[in-house]
Amino acid sequence: MSTLTTPTSLHTPAVGTAHTRIEGRDKVTGAARYAGEVPFANLAYGWLVLSTVARGRIRDLDTDPVLAMPGVLAVLDHRNAPRLHTDYTSLLGMRPDLTCAVFQHDRVPYLGWPVALVVAETSEQAREAAEALVVHYEQEPHDIEFGAERPDAYPAAGHMPAVTEKGDLDAELAASAVVVDAEYSTPEEHHNPMEPHAATAHWDGGRLEVIDSNQGATWVVGELANLFSLDPASVRVRSEHVGGGFGSKGVRAHQVAAVMAATVLGRPVRVVLTRRQMFSLAGYRSPTAQRVRLGADADGHLRALEHRSVSLTSTVYEFVEPSAGVARVMYDAGAHHTANRVVRLDVPTPTYMRAPGEAPGSFALEAALDELAEKCGLDPIELRLRNEPDKGPVSGLPFAGRNLAACFREGARRFGWADRDPRPGLRRDGRWLLGTGTAAASFPAGAQPSTATATAHPDGTFTVRISAADIGTGARTALTLVAADALRTAPERVRVRIGDSDFGPAMIAGGSMGTRSWSWAVRVAAGDLLERLALGDGIPPQGITVRSDTTEAVGALAAAERHSFGAQFAEVAVDVSTGEVRVRRMLGIFAAGPIVNPLTARGQLLGGMIWGISMALHEEAVRDRASGGHVGADLAGYHVATHADVPRIEADWIEDTDPDDPVGIKGIGEVGIVGAAAAVANAVWHATGVRHRALPIRPDRVLSAARQKPTDGIRPAAAGAPDA
Repeated sequence: MSTLTTPTSLHTPAVGTAHTRIEGRDKVTGAARYAGEVPFANLAYGWLVLSTVARGRIRDLDTDPVLAMPGVLAVLDHRNAPRLHTDYTSLLGMRPDLTCAVFQHDRVPYLGWPVALVVAETSEQAREAAEALVVHYEQEPHDIEFGAERPDAYPAAGHMPAVTEKGDLDAELAASAVVVDAEYSTPEEHHNPMEPHAATAHWDGGRLEVIDSNQGATWVVGELANLFSLDPASVRVRSEHVGGGFGSKGVRAHQVAAVMAATVLGRPVRVVLTRRQMFSLAGYRSPTAQRVRLGADADGHLRALEHRSVSLTSTVYEFVEPSAGVARVMYDAGAHHTANRVVRLDVPTPTYMRAPGEAPGSFALEAALDELAEKCGLDPIELRLRNEPDKGPVSGLPFAGRNLAACFREGARRFGWADRDPRPGLRRDGRWLLGTGTAAASFPAGAQPSTATATAHPDGTFTVRISAADIGTGARTALTLVAADALRTAPERVRVRIGDSDFGPAMIAGGSMGTRSWSWAVRVAAGDLLERLALGDGIPPQGITVRSDTTEAVGALAAAERHSFGAQFAEVAVDVSTGEVRVRRMLGIFAAGPIVNPLTARGQLLGGMIWGISMALHEEAVRDRASGGHVGADLAGYHVATHADVPRIEADWIEDTDPDDPVGIKGIGEVGIVGAAAAVANAVWHATGVRHRALPIRPDRVLSAARQKPTDGIRPAAAGAPDA
């Protein structure tokens, strides 16, 4: 046994200092291998065949000619694929999302549904054969029409109550001196992470192993074990590097198809989605139709707040985009009503997408607050400060820190808000009209049980193992800093291993709960390890390992409203001739607990704000009524913000501590997008005097709105231009 190298009591804290990514060099040099790059001997390749009709049945598949093509090994479809077990409760405690339960029946629920998997010796052979497969359908009429007035929309809970009601809404609205009643809409939006979804499945000595790009290895293990009726201990999922997820990388059709093929062929099989396939197989953010009604006294104090939202889902699985949920946290009123409804259509299943609910919901709510401020003759920030709640408007729980007011005050100072003339349409720069806008942001700061192990080695180094997922957020680096401080040693002496289900259950990278949940488990393991080391005489060659489980601690956490908060500011320029909107500068000030790594944290917040620009001005997936499919299901037809659209953006934070919280750390991956689109939209109103309640704010909509409500400096659109 070696002599113990005691962690120094003079340790310099690592948390809070800027640290480059641990794996950064591997990523930029290509040494880091992603799910579609890990080599396997005797590897076969699968290519999914997707339906070309939006509703109907598969009458037949002409598989014989395809099986005769060079290199083709198998064609799996509903007639010969392994049967799946679909009657179970998912790891998230809900009915399983059977969007991934492919090849189980002949029904086609939407265009782009997987109807077959062609497996071949090479990817090129698999693709050629898949494109040659002829599928015969019995086509049925489909319905993809979405709108606020759908009579078949119904209240749906999702991960929060469908409806909340407090007080007499009609009475309070009638008694209000100022009322805002407006409808807002957001379009279908897609994740489009840089790394496509990919999975390789193989059996090793009776154990299923899957190399995958996902946001939670143990989550994928649980779902695959349920679907294939396996003992979870006989399934291992590894996901060391993930090139973005944003909520889309859960359990999908390609993983299930890869496992099926590997089981049938007895050799490793890899399935990678194309960019076009991701538009129907990777989930997306549902469009929303929202109505906000606000009633206030003449001094701007809210008497009534109603926020209702409708989203869509597939006929396969009910997923709810809970856009009305953000109102349940942000503002209170004597009458406070919210509702999330959903309508089932013949479309792919939506899923979680960065700030699900909060991103589209904050656009409607924060734009409505801006309209109320205008009607009350109040500064938009002052209106919000006058309506700061002292407890959860719906839950009634105390806030475990709510530093939104401080974010607004600091942001206003740095943005130069005091110099703003509240009257719209007055500032010009040549042909450009200039305006500024603001909005509030919030996102829950929850935690879920996780496990971790910490090992002390004889050479004085440590290894921490946890089934975390680094989807580009810098989680691996953040956990290294957290572990180093907990072990009272330097980060260089700590190795953090992640992305392997064999490390034990842990929270997924989602809901801005990953780093908070994982850090808790790492700190507990490190603390227990230090106690073991203090009692021992040395470290054996195999090291000393301890394991933590935060299930009991998380369950004992006092009930409270825990959130990150932020204040968003934007300045825009609107071209008076073309209707083009350019964001000139943005500032976000956030209260998000202690910041573990300022370098990667700022990147996360900036990324969210840039996505807010993209959401406000560009992103919009459009479906063809005739086919039920997308128009331009690729990055040429689906526009996102590019370098030319990104101005000078600053993201910063204020001190935000909660002495009663055992971990303190909050998530920052999602709060950066919340309110960003509203700030841009509010700035467009300030520049032009015209409200835009439908995203994105395209040039044709700017010009069309000016035609309907002429504004000084905006040239009306030509005859026949589309309406806003």
